[in-house]
Amino acid sequence: MATRDDTTTAELSQKLQKELPQKRVLIVDRYPAARDSLRTMLSSLGITSVAGAGNSVDVLRQVKGGSFDIILSDYILDDGRDGQQLLEELRQQQLIPLGTVFMIITGERSYHNVVSVAELAPDDYLIKPFTADQLQARLLKAIFKKNFFAPVYRKLDDGAYIGALNACDRLLANSSPFELDVLRLKGEILNALGRHEEAEAIYRDVLGRKSVPWARMGLAISLRGRKSLEEAESLAQLVVQEFPEYLSAYDFLAGVREEMGQLTEAQAILLQAAAIAPKNAGRQRIVGDIALRNGDLDAAEKAYGKVLERHRGTSMKQVDDYANLSRVMLEKGHAEGARQIIQELKRDWRGNRQGEYAAAVMDSLCLQVEGEPEKAKKAAEQALGLYEDLAAESAPAKPLSQKIAIDLAHACLAAGATEQAQAIMRKVAAENNDNPQVIAHIEGVFSRTGHADSGRALLDQVSREIVEINNRGVMAARGGDLEASVRLLMEAADRVPSIQFLANAAKAICALMDQKGWREDLAEQAARYLEQAQAKSPRDSRVLSGRESYQRVAAKYGVAS
Repeated sequence: MATRDDTTTAELSQKLQKELPQKRVLIVDRYPAARDSLRTMLSSLGITSVAGAGNSVDVLRQVKGGSFDIILSDYILDDGRDGQQLLEELRQQQLIPLGTVFMIITGERSYHNVVSVAELAPDDYLIKPFTADQLQARLLKAIFKKNFFAPVYRKLDDGAYIGALNACDRLLANSSPFELDVLRLKGEILNALGRHEEAEAIYRDVLGRKSVPWARMGLAISLRGRKSLEEAESLAQLVVQEFPEYLSAYDFLAGVREEMGQLTEAQAILLQAAAIAPKNAGRQRIVGDIALRNGDLDAAEKAYGKVLERHRGTSMKQVDDYANLSRVMLEKGHAEGARQIIQELKRDWRGNRQGEYAAAVMDSLCLQVEGEPEKAKKAAEQALGLYEDLAAESAPAKPLSQKIAIDLAHACLAAGATEQAQAIMRKVAAENNDNPQVIAHIEGVFSRTGHADSGRALLDQVSREIVEINNRGVMAARGGDLEASVRLLMEAADRVPSIQFLANAAKAICALMDQKGWREDLAEQAARYLEQAQAKSPRDSRVLSGRESYQRVAAKYGVAS
């Protein structure tokens, strides 16, 4: 063991000599004096490329404008966020590569309790006060671990998930102090790809050795993927009870209960998590969505209001947040409050066409409530024109909001433009047929506008058409006629660009090329389908599996993907 420790120390020393002085560092601290002090400490270690940021908005701006090897963040930031939330935001939005070292600096000695249950844990943390030597030692350890995982991280950053799995297996083939970390990463990759049985086996193996919350949650995710909802629910409930700070367990449990049709229970567990971490805008948005489905307008208004307040004046603001809040206020009959939010929307998004479109939609709905039907009709016509223009121009990376499209249909129904409303609803329903939230929103609008029967008939027809289209392509594939399957599934994806159809068409094209050879025209079409699907949901297992199929076939024929 002594020899092993000596070897590790030597390796870390080499990293210091060769790599540390060349690293680019971003210091995140609300106090300029603290940033200056840490910059001086880094300079004593030979690191001279150092930038500073005082809040999360500044961090987002800087990471979008350049790359950093190391981010040193104070735990408490001046915009109400903490360093843990900042890390989660950066990782989830893929704003920093996995190879970036992220270290929390805190005066809270209880921080260990936080990081021990964090879904996205920092690479390390330092308790204030600390010396330059202590900082150096911790940075070296973090860099060493990042270098160990580099073969996996490079593949993941490129979206090559099968390659990442192979890299994990190569790491596991050798004795390593990071074995559990590798297994955790491998399990996450398998779950992301929809290979839940393989992930389950890994997590059960880990739990057989050591009871850790991340393995329990990984197992719960695997079970949910296999539709073992009750077992997944029980496991997540245990994690919540034993580790009440493990907030992702609350989110997961709420999702399972929603999937089981227990909407009231889902809202209750989300509110528990929101009470623990009230500054998490993403969770508040979900609270608002589910409260609205439950008819709890007061809770929805409160949650959406917190989201808007949290993001007001920042780069994190979204058009949907203004629409969500104004929509709830209108349902409550608070036209005056909705009008204030709409005016704010117009001001904050002036010059942005999607913002102008959303404002016109909500303006029409508000004018209806205010008793101005002619003005409402005019606003609806303006919104419809913007919708058609944006739909024709919109790049795959920036799809139009489905919620606001439903609001537009609502405005059209209220203005008597029934045909246009049904066309919009048909399109949204087809693209989101497997999304119960969207379907429930559509049903609610049809019901509130006196079109419940025709709305139900439309949704039933869309569902039947989707099943028919999908079955034709699947049957052709099962019959061995890959060319017919590709043709039918491409037709389905063009008519109904849902994640399911887009991914199916891309996979069918890849299967055909795997057997018949590379075709540039088909490859380009598959890439477009995957790009569209990724814009809708980047981490959907169907999207990831489709990308992997494309990369595998491209590699087979020596084509750069």
